[in-house]
Amino acid sequence: MSTDTDDTDATRIAFMCVQNAGRSQMSTAFAERERERRGLGGDVEILTGGTDPADHVHDEVIEVMDEAGFDLSGRTPREITLDELRSCDYVATMGCSTLDVGEVGADVDVRDWALDDPDGRDLDRVREIRDVIEGRVAALFDEFSDAP
Repeated sequence: MSTDTDDTDATRIAFMCVQNAGRSQMSTAFAERERERRGLGGDVEILTGGTDPADHVHDEVIEVMDEAGFDLSGRTPREITLDELRSCDYVATMGCSTLDVGEVGADVDVRDWALDDPDGRDLDRVREIRDVIEGRVAALFDEFSDAP
């Protein structure tokens, strides 16, 4: 665990990309669901952000996540800081990040998920990306959670 986590033992996870308007927003929604399903409410903190945030979540992302039972229409992309990332145990980048992994520090487990950007893609492709993200988020939670 990182020692910069506001004196808690919570596992901190960040999902980030450049715009914080697609992949990282989907990842965050799935992570919030996993946290709830596994009863990890106070044990897992989830952050999301981008290095150059967009004005809104991509329309095609809102649509395919709505199909999966998530309402992302009220979410707003935000910037994530290096200090926030350094406070995390895990950082998942989406394959487009301008993040220099060395700047985050050796205590952070950085994963580059190398996912296609859903912006402007047809809905079938965005669904494929969504489904890959769902599996990766569940697998990440499997690593530090004993709950099914």
